[in-house]
Amino acid sequence: MDAALEIHDYLPLTYPSTGEGEYIRFVWEAFESNYVAGKYQFAMLAFHMLYMSYVYFSVWQIKQAQPDDFAKSIIFMKKEEESGLLKATSPFSFSEINERTIFKFLRLAGCENQHIGKFQKLVDQRNEIAHPNGNIFFSDQATANQRIEEVMQQIRGIQNHMPSVLHACLLQFLRDSANPDEREIADSEVHVEMNFLHKHYLSRKDIEACLACDLSEFDASPFRGEVQALMRVLQTKAEE
Repeated sequence: MDAALEIHDYLPLTYPSTGEGEYIRFVWEAFESNYVAGKYQFAMLAFHMLYMSYVYFSVWQIKQAQPDDFAKSIIFMKKEEESGLLKATSPFSFSEINERTIFKFLRLAGCENQHIGKFQKLVDQRNEIAHPNGNIFFSDQATANQRIEEVMQQIRGIQNHMPSVLHACLLQFLRDSANPDEREIADSEVHVEMNFLHKHYLSRKDIEACLACDLSEFDASPFRGEVQALMRVLQTKAEE
């Protein structure tokens, strides 16, 4: 169980809507209750849902950081899938797309085919336990813990490719909001939460990556002090 707690560092700190936050809490509680009760097969189904949610959040960040590349990458997809991806209003909209397909967008973050194949393998393994085939694949805690670690390894692997995407999101946010007179929300903390954390569904790990971003382009900016103030808010969020 302790190993599974790590996934919270990769899930958003806060959500734009109450319903989205409640959904993630519901799925986590489904995992937790089944794990504690020894119903490991159902626990792993819930944990896979958390894993896929993480993947959707990552692809959403790619879509925001590289809109042109993202649009080009869906040219040869089915018409309904293409429309769904372009018109997506939240990461959860990606649930309408074939799960194995959604991993391909991680190539835009630098993931190679060998990585994609490993990510997709977890979907195939999930499918094996999601159907009434008469088999109990996770009958003991050790087997469940092994799968949890496999999932976390994949999450860490994806996250290792995300800094350039996250830095692009951060730099654009700072360029758009460094001047407090041009913002709808003057308060730095509220502005960061509403227009950066919520917009990009940022996790603690995402924020840590953002804090390592090169901000030298703002060295000569008259709003350098405000940029620093916004970054201090991020620092505080990462430490909470």
